[in-house]
Amino acid sequence: MSTLTAPTAADLPELDRERRFYWAVADCWTIVRRDLTHLIRQPSNIAWQLGFPIVSVLLFGYVFGSAMTVPGGGDYREFLMPGLFGMTMAFGFMNTAYAVVLDTSKGVTDRFRSMPMASSAVVTGRGVGDLVAATLDLVVLVGTALVVGWRSDGGMLATAAAFGLLLLLRFALIWIGVLLGLMVPNEEAAGNLFALAFPFAIISSAFVAPSLMPGWLGTIAVWNPVSSTVTATRELFGNPVSSGGTWIEQNAMLMAVVWPLVITAIFLPLAVRRYQRLNR
Repeated sequence: MSTLTAPTAADLPELDRERRFYWAVADCWTIVRRDLTHLIRQPSNIAWQLGFPIVSVLLFGYVFGSAMTVPGGGDYREFLMPGLFGMTMAFGFMNTAYAVVLDTSKGVTDRFRSMPMASSAVVTGRGVGDLVAATLDLVVLVGTALVVGWRSDGGMLATAAAFGLLLLLRFALIWIGVLLGLMVPNEEAAGNLFALAFPFAIISSAFVAPSLMPGWLGTIAVWNPVSSTVTATRELFGNPVSSGGTWIEQNAMLMAVVWPLVITAIFLPLAVRRYQRLNR
């Protein structure tokens, strides 16, 4: 006959860790479901977020495209599309920050903090939910690119890896958006973050090769994390690549992984800590 034994004192810390991990995941999923429900019920937000990239496709691909040249040769539209994919992922942190500010100003964040839930769930849930939304954004933008004639000349695995790098960049920048959203005081201040997001995305290799920029500006552009991701995805897609002779350009594939990991390692803990210290 088998007997039941109560957990010993030595087992309690391990059980406590397992319980905390379970509720951290469960609470995170609750926040993800909440954010995705809002996204489904407000499809106009998706249209607003994708408006600028789609207009950019038409503007740079058709209006300015005939005057653009790619160093080393190649079709400019094929050069452009990976840049627009990267730009869309880069601009996403502004949307994250605005959503966080909106929750804070309406008292939703305070309500979450008053509930018996994992302290990390609001931050991680926002991150996962925004990553799902970013995937939908990317699907729509790729569909637009296919309509205007863009194609990936890389294999299936290379193409999947390119999209993975784009989402990895978006995942890393989410935590900057969460941190900024917890720091700015109101929605008006959050709207001013566009002034920060715009140069971050534009001063890169998204639209123009850094070698065509003035020396000092080109140096800033090549060290922009967006440039590493864009250059790496161009290589994987088999699209024209105009990388220079600098070390970071020659190792774009490596840096497209390193940059997001470094950004996540720095800003994810900062975002969680900022959330935990609200109103203290």
